[in-house]
This record gives sequence, C-alpha cells and structure tokens, in this order.
Amino acid sequence: MTDYSAAAKMLECMIDGVPHLIANLSNASALIWETLDRINWAGFYLMKKGQLVLGPFQGRPACIEIALSRGVCGAAAREDRVQRVADVHLFPGHIACDSASASEIVIPLHLTGKVIGVLDIDSPETNRFTEADEQGLQLLADVLEKHFAQMEDWPC
Repeated sequence: MTDYSAAAKMLECMIDGVPHLIANLSNASALIWETLDRINWAGFYLMKKGQLVLGPFQGRPACIEIALSRGVCGAAAREDRVQRVADVHLFPGHIACDSASASEIVIPLHLTGKVIGVLDIDSPETNRFTEADEQGLQLLADVLEKHFAQMEDWPC
C-alpha cells in the first residue's frame, strides 16, 4: 500500500521555493511513478485555450490535446470533480491513448479556485484505484495547488 502521507511530504520538500512549473510537475510525475504500483501512466494535462494539453508525465506516449467534452480527463476538468473509473472501456467517450490502460483516476488541479489542469493516472488493471488512493492522491494535488501561485511558465 502506498504511503501517501510520506509521498506528500517528499513532494513538499521537492517543490517548496522552486518557481518552475514544468520541473515541479516533472518531479511530481516521477514521484508518483516510483511510489504507486500497478500503474502504466502518471502525469499532467494543463488547460490552454479551453482544452487540456499534455504536460510532464511518466509512461508511454500520450494524447497531446484533449477537449473538455471527451474522455475521463475532460470530464474531470469540465465537472471539476475527481473521476475514478474502474473500467475505462465502459466510460462514455473514453480516449484510448494506451490500449493497455484498464482503469483511471483523474484529479482536477486548481489555481485561485479555477481548474487549470488535471493529474491523470492509468493502470493496466481494472478496479485498480480505491477510495484510499483517491484521498492520497488528493494530498499530492493539495501540495501542488499550495505552490502553484509561486510557479512561472504557465501555458494558460
């Protein structure tokens, strides 16, 4: 089981005082990649001109642009709520960037109360993500959100 509290503390130490958005998100995706088991993709999509655009990630190549009307990431950003999907093949409008992905969790990210992107994690197993994973990943998102205002290089 992932120790999300320890991961959140590690992330806090990595990004505190560092003003570089891309570097911080790169380290965050690497931390998630190294910390969570049974995943095949971990990364970020950032809002730009009304759509989600691929940001730093770990895993296989991914979709570059996602309309808010499509996929699990689009739903998370559009509805501003976590999407925890047990079987992505049953999700209406699912985008199959990696055919090996079977389940997914997407956490909306905010700056000054506005959705500015999402944290997206995929697994090759159905039903991979639990309520505990959702709460733990929200801890990581909270750390990022706390520091977003100090970061530069925003695409939007």
